[in-house]
Amino acid sequence: MARVVDITERLSFDENPRLVIRGQEIEVNADASTVLRMMGAFKDKGELESVMEMYGLLFSEEDRETIEGMGLSFKDLQVVIETAMGLVTGDDDAEGEPGTRTTTS
Repeated sequence: MARVVDITERLSFDENPRLVIRGQEIEVNADASTVLRMMGAFKDKGELESVMEMYGLLFSEEDRETIEGMGLSFKDLQVVIETAMGLVTGDDDAEGEPGTRTTTS
């Protein structure tokens, strides 16, 4: 008989993390396939193209429209993308940075 290992209890099944920007919650896509594609985004591409690809992977079209409607500078957009990347990769520095408020619901 084949060995069967139930790992259900070891998995989190958490909802996607969210960023709060100017009082609006923005969901960050954190599913495994998105993160794996994000990790390969820099391969054979320039930095700007890679950043924009990650932006498209991490945020839904609706949330990208919300972000774009905020009129952020490119520098601020990079902060949004880098923070989102940290959230999905488990980088502890993404939470608790100066000026960053972490909330739970």
